[in-house]
Amino acid sequence: MTRLALARLLTGGLILAMVAGLTLAAAIKPRDDAPASQNTAVTGSVEQVSASTLSASIGRLQRHLREQPNDARGWAALGLAYVERARTTADSSYYPKAQGVLDRSLKVAPEDNDTAYAGLAALAAARHDFTKALAHADQALRINPYNARALASRVDALVELGRYDDALKAARKADTTSPGIPAFTRLAYVEELRGRTGEARRILNLAARAATDRGDLAYVRTRLGELAFAQGDHAAAGREFATALKADPADLAARIGQARVLAATGDLAGAIREQESVVARAPLPGHVTLLGELYEAREQPDKARQQYAVAGTWATLAQANGVTPDLETALYAADHGDKAAALRAARAEWKRRRSVHVADALAWALHVNGRDTEALGYARRALRHGYRDATFLYHLGMIEKSLGRRADARRDLAAALRLNPAFSVHHAPPARAALADLGGGGK
Repeated sequence: MTRLALARLLTGGLILAMVAGLTLAAAIKPRDDAPASQNTAVTGSVEQVSASTLSASIGRLQRHLREQPNDARGWAALGLAYVERARTTADSSYYPKAQGVLDRSLKVAPEDNDTAYAGLAALAAARHDFTKALAHADQALRINPYNARALASRVDALVELGRYDDALKAARKADTTSPGIPAFTRLAYVEELRGRTGEARRILNLAARAATDRGDLAYVRTRLGELAFAQGDHAAAGREFATALKADPADLAARIGQARVLAATGDLAGAIREQESVVARAPLPGHVTLLGELYEAREQPDKARQQYAVAGTWATLAQANGVTPDLETALYAADHGDKAAALRAARAEWKRRRSVHVADALAWALHVNGRDTEALGYARRALRHGYRDATFLYHLGMIEKSLGRRADARRDLAAALRLNPAFSVHHAPPARAALADLGGGGK
């Protein structure tokens, strides 16, 4: 995932449950120590709801709040819905709206309002302020230790901050305190980051069997597909993505997975069609960059450049709405934009958080700026927890090659291609060429 896809890890029916319960929400307040099963409608997630359902639910919430403006939980629900709307549409203008209604929730109920703090944690994470996300999640959990949304956000924040031991403890606690799809999928991801892909797959398969909501099933199957693709099993990945899309035809991550599988199997035209449909709905940097790379692979450079320009425009708009897009900037700019800007962004992000993905992005930004000696340490750090990612191995191998460490480069480039021969439509071909140049064969 980017693992900014962590934002997708929550159960799907929450907005509907919130709206259904709003007629009572203004009058009834659950006990702070109520089990998660009693608080699901106000502490779970708004994610995995379809775009049409989300839009309708936002409308119902807005109408309800005009009639019941003192419903603190309703304002918090609307805030979470706006965060989700921003994610599904790439419209970051919803983040200030979310901030406003979450602040309104706290104004209405300044005490014991765990739902609003859970919403603020989700908003901070969406804006990539993971330190603030952790603080807000902890505030929510001090009020209500069963708040499933806050438990989930706490894991997300610790992962993105690179605190993997703490994230594992938090994921296990979430699984014990509020078992369900959000806890299962987070625990699986932490295990994957620690190199335990078999355990991650086992947990995800359990989650798939437990899923009853179609959005949850689509998400879990997509995660299984992404795990299979990362391990080079493109046939299994394709089956998982197809199952996910059968459960939820609007699932964007599954459609992106299908595009990657099609590209890996040589169907660039099909991959482009899939990715164009994704970008039409959510022109996020990773989405448009992949489409640009697919256009490049099809020898359509003008179309590719248009997509890379969109990525830069998104970053500017996102910043204006309180988002810190430095990781995204570093990733696309290192390969397709201003290399100096990529390095500035990667360094800025590293000051804020020390995750493996930021370490890898900084290593690559240093490499494309000719600073391979410094890059090597960060590239090694990205892999030190055991995470097996072909792109990380490719970056390390290319840095080693630039430093004249031929044996190391040959080993790591071969490992990248052995793990997933088609890990990237953009990077796999130069990986094969570099390996061949090193005498390691290009396959």
